[in-house]
Amino acid sequence: MTNTISNDEASAGSHKDKGNEAFKGSQWNEAVKHYSNAIKLGATHKELPVFYKNRAAAYLKLEKFEKAVEDCTESLKLVPNDPKALFRRAQAYESLEKYEEAYRDATALFKADPGNKTVQPILQRLHVIVQERVARNAKLSTKVKNMMDLTFDLTSPLEKRRSAANNLVVLAKESTGAELLYKEHCVTKVATLAKVEKDQEIYINMVYVVAALCENSVERTKGVLTELGVPWFMRVLDQKHEECVATAQYCLQTIINALSGLKNKADSKPDKELCSKNNREIDTLLTCLVYSITDRTISGAARDAVIELLTRNIHYAALEWAERLVEIRGLCRLLEVCSELEDYKYESAMEITSSSSTIASVCLARVYENMYYDEAKLRFVEQIDEFIKDKLLSPDMESKVRVIVTITALLSGPLDVGNQIIAREGILQMILAMATTDDELQQRVACECLIAASSKKDKAKALSENGVDILKRLYHSKNDAIRVRALVGLCKLGSYGGGDAAIRPFGDGAALKLAEACRRFLIKPGKDKDIRRWAADGLAYLTLDAECKEKLIEDKASIHALMELTRGGDQSCLYGVVTTFVNLCNAYEKQEMVPEMVELAKFAKQHIPEEHELDDVDFINKRITILANEGITTALCALAKTESHNSQELMARVLNAVCGLQELRGKVVQDGGVKALLRMALEGTEKGKRHACQALARIGITINPEVAFSGQRSLDVIRPLLNLLHQDCTALENFEALMALTNLANMNESVRQRIVKEQGLSRIEFYLMEDHVFLTRAAAQCICNLVMSGDVVKMFEGENDRVKFLALLCEDVDEETAMACAGALAMLTSVSEKCCEKIFAVTSWLDVLHTLIANPSPAVQHRGIVIILNMINSGEETAKKLFQTDIMELLSGLGQLPDESRAKAREVAIQCLAAAERYRIIERSDEAEIPDVFAESAKITEFLDE
Repeated sequence: MTNTISNDEASAGSHKDKGNEAFKGSQWNEAVKHYSNAIKLGATHKELPVFYKNRAAAYLKLEKFEKAVEDCTESLKLVPNDPKALFRRAQAYESLEKYEEAYRDATALFKADPGNKTVQPILQRLHVIVQERVARNAKLSTKVKNMMDLTFDLTSPLEKRRSAANNLVVLAKESTGAELLYKEHCVTKVATLAKVEKDQEIYINMVYVVAALCENSVERTKGVLTELGVPWFMRVLDQKHEECVATAQYCLQTIINALSGLKNKADSKPDKELCSKNNREIDTLLTCLVYSITDRTISGAARDAVIELLTRNIHYAALEWAERLVEIRGLCRLLEVCSELEDYKYESAMEITSSSSTIASVCLARVYENMYYDEAKLRFVEQIDEFIKDKLLSPDMESKVRVIVTITALLSGPLDVGNQIIAREGILQMILAMATTDDELQQRVACECLIAASSKKDKAKALSENGVDILKRLYHSKNDAIRVRALVGLCKLGSYGGGDAAIRPFGDGAALKLAEACRRFLIKPGKDKDIRRWAADGLAYLTLDAECKEKLIEDKASIHALMELTRGGDQSCLYGVVTTFVNLCNAYEKQEMVPEMVELAKFAKQHIPEEHELDDVDFINKRITILANEGITTALCALAKTESHNSQELMARVLNAVCGLQELRGKVVQDGGVKALLRMALEGTEKGKRHACQALARIGITINPEVAFSGQRSLDVIRPLLNLLHQDCTALENFEALMALTNLANMNESVRQRIVKEQGLSRIEFYLMEDHVFLTRAAAQCICNLVMSGDVVKMFEGENDRVKFLALLCEDVDEETAMACAGALAMLTSVSEKCCEKIFAVTSWLDVLHTLIANPSPAVQHRGIVIILNMINSGEETAKKLFQTDIMELLSGLGQLPDESRAKAREVAIQCLAAAERYRIIERSDEAEIPDVFAESAKITEFLDE
């Protein structure tokens, strides 16, 4: 036993030493790993306090200040008043803006070690901050009390109460204000006020106050949940007014974020440690949300908000809660919403909105996406089967109608599962039988399911043989709702040939006739939104036909009607409208036609897809231009808040197609497209993210980034652009991303630092080695702008070959690449003596300098001479090494060059010689005759000619 303990302690000491080495080498994560091992193995080690202190130092470097505080506290438990532990905890507290705690530790350190000069400036600085905060807090405390008195006093004038409520929201967003409000029992007063408050504006602001109190504070969040309870939030969520529902949804998301470490950003990841600590609270909250899905007492808008919250948080990239949702039978509750019909009004019916089924099907798709192993998928399908069997066993027709509606939702969400269900024996026959009844509701529901079922070519072909006659008969119904659905079914079956001009299931001219029928439904005044939405779905299928595209794009009334459907962000309109726009822009996935494979297919007498002449590039560009000028960007931004990743991909495709035309990029920026693209670039399908990233890159190339990406967006856009610097992306995507990053890097130091922080430099440098002139050039130009950052200069000064590689690229045959590399070296050598020295590490450094001095390009030559001047100015030793070669003669000759296009290079060459004179490496002689090197060169040329 003793030997085991001593071995562990020896290993702990070894890990500490390795951690110290990693720390010295700036490998902070590696250092944390070794110190953690030392702590684990050295529970009884005499240096355990040191292990904690050292790990705290590494956490400080990683900016994980909370963890640094925890480690310093553990160290101080073992060795009270330890100077280093106190100092590091004071640093961490200051970074966390907990100035009073930092001041307390700095004071304790000063008392323990009065001679410590390091702590004195920190103590002085903190003393000033704390005094200012005390004075400000006194004023803030008075303001908080006054605002609370006004807000919660129902007898005060309404305008004063509204103003006070707005002020409370502002105060709650500040950490100090939030603490004061919490200590003044604001939460209890909000709960009381919510029961009696009649003014909607004040009510909404009170919910915002609760959200602000929870933000970034686990302690306050838990206090709020204890004080109010989850049912209170559900009551707040259960409102008719959209803004109230949105505010309550935001408040609940803020609580989830505070407990999990998530942020309201697309690429945010949870803190695993925080999730583990607060697992009970997170699980309780999400379970309550699941149970409330089928709550008959809440409004349809509240139900949608609950499902959206679940969709956002259950994914494996968020809280990884999908399997738990299946476990507590949340699928059945989602299916209940999907099966709900507004036509069936009875006592226990749930209130739903026109978007409820769509939102529920998106959530089902998100859950199924997380079933990434066979057993989980089997459990998912079993619950679906169980729900459908229960409904089918019921003798009433209503249950069977609900089954069909549920299958339609599954076909719109987890398509594979929907296809499995519809393939079950008797299901398709039941749908066709319903379509032939005289009951209008059954006809409508069957139509919708047939449309959803014909999503794959083989099923569409089968249905076209069996279902066309039924759909034609239904089209002659007197009920417009059934007619339009039958029309969409015919449109879908008639378009299964896709963009192949050779496949026409219904013969020539049929597609145009169907399109005209859809148009009449779409633009006819007085038609309700549901009918117009179905008409848009019909056009989504028909616009795969090039003739229909041209017919539609010339019809401004139809284009405006489609865009009108998007206003308000109704999710049920999403598919039809966006797919129509994708087809008009030809932004769908196209199969690459390899000439060899085409010839082989012809030989084998296989069908080869034919492209219509109206799908030529000129026609496509004309259609895109018309859409952009009619406001396509604004229309898509209204729908961009969808949680459906597939829909986001479709929107990204359209916006990327618009940005593909240089003259339209300004229109996208002007209409607010950048905000929507930033979100789509960081979440969704891989293809959708790539299209959104490419659209942002194209905007960044053409438009001034200070205009296109103003404020915080200039930093937010960096990660999407860097994501295009991947080997899976095309060379065009790589090039456009590099060009956009070049423009961004020229903006300001904050942008350059963010590029470095996102590991951008190494990704960009990779393309310097590409065997593609444009990629190499773009990478070089980007680095030329990045070296304006001091952080990048330090990276070039490190133990690496970065300077050497730039020097070698100065000899590149491409003038632009050589100019960029020479420019980068000129800037590096102007601020770093180490970079000047590193040029000599290039074996052929003299050849490189010769190439620069004699370069045919005046711009490259000028930059080359600046590099030499910087090397001379960096120190006498470097200057001597240079002038031991023929550099002096070449510079002397350049100084006499009569060519005015090289005036800048000539001027710098003279400065080089003057610098050499200062070091007394060369001396000026007024009597000596200066040889005319160009005359000598001419003589040599004449001699060679003879």
